Amino acid sequence: MHAAIVLLVLILTYAGMVAGRIPRLQVDRTGIALLAVIALLVTGQMTLDDFGSNVDMPTLALLFAMMIISAQFAESGFIDLCAREFTSRGHGNTVLLALTVAIAGGLAAVLANDILIITIAPLLLVGARARGFDPRPFAIALAAATNAGSAATLIGNPQNMLLGSVGRLGFTKFTLICFVPAMFALVTVFVVVWLQWRGRMDGDPADPAQLPVVNSHPFDRNQAIKGGVALLALLLLFLTSLPRELGALMIAALLLANRKITSRTMIAAVDWPLLLLTACLFAITGELNQSGVAAHLMAFFGAHNLLPNGLVPLTIFSVVTSNAIGSLPAAMLLLQIWPLPPAHVLYGLALLSTLAGNLLLSGSLTNVLIAERAERMGAPLTFRDYARAGVPIAVISLAFAIFWLWATQTLSLLPTPLTVDQ
Repeated sequence: MHAAIVLLVLILTYAGMVAGRIPRLQVDRTGIALLAVIALLVTGQMTLDDFGSNVDMPTLALLFAMMIISAQFAESGFIDLCAREFTSRGHGNTVLLALTVAIAGGLAAVLANDILIITIAPLLLVGARARGFDPRPFAIALAAATNAGSAATLIGNPQNMLLGSVGRLGFTKFTLICFVPAMFALVTVFVVVWLQWRGRMDGDPADPAQLPVVNSHPFDRNQAIKGGVALLALLLLFLTSLPRELGALMIAALLLANRKITSRTMIAAVDWPLLLLTACLFAITGELNQSGVAAHLMAFFGAHNLLPNGLVPLTIFSVVTSNAIGSLPAAMLLLQIWPLPPAHVLYGLALLSTLAGNLLLSGSLTNVLIAERAERMGAPLTFRDYARAGVPIAVISLAFAIFWLWATQTLSLLPTPLTVDQ
């Protein structure tokens, strides 16, 4: 009965996340996951001690620390400066599109995507409108480039942090495997968006009085330099034997001890709903393991060679789950069923699931955040608008990623029989 209840709650939770919200209620994915945890607690299927033991604290700590480090760049005005510099100068729409892709992709590789998007998207979209450009292609490029750039490193997005923590993946090796496909994806983003929107970007400059007011951070050179030094120190710490989460927390603590930016401001910039969603999903999927259901599923999938340990099944899994429930929830679920996948599977999953998020508007939280901000800026981005660019971007970048992982002998195309230690 315990296993049946846990499985039912998990199925309802993930079904709710596929739908995006509970019908007739304003409950998003975080709220759905929280309601599921409360249901398990009040029915006695899980205790608070179980909740704590199911949460992977290294992943949560690293995610929190990266948000604090990213907040330093946002509050120092560095991200605002980037947006203002390449929208206020007299660049043509092609150069502006290229700068959007390059800067978004570069920053996404080392900063928390949600903080980056919340800061840069309004400035970019308003700046494009002020120049007389249609902001929609720039919104699409910003979303797709952020996803593509975040695939390059272990700290680019939450699922990469999770997979790196669980699999003890090396930061350098991860970058060597994923950097080239991520850069190819960035080039693909620029080429596809430019080909689809060339000749349709230009228009009359908008009346400044009609543009929405955007809150911006004044640029503080000293604080921006402090953020850059902190990020460099963090990357150097990743090359040592010190656990990544401890190194990141140490850097975050030094940034919180700030004479100019209050700790309350820095902490307020943290995406607490994302942290809560992560913790709740850890708790729910952890109970699947504790109930024994995960072991039975692992035995079944292993016996029938259905685990995604080849490029073909891993790509199908990544595309379907990333665009249905999201890359992070899918990775958590897979790791409960398959607790110790080989490192090469984790590298492939991190890369393919991130690039698959570019397929549809609902494919990643980044896409949703940008669409919300585009609508507030008076440039609504429809599902069809995004899909026209997102589908070819995802297909081309995934095809190259598959070729790269196969050519570098990271993964074979078809599943291979599992060994005893797998």
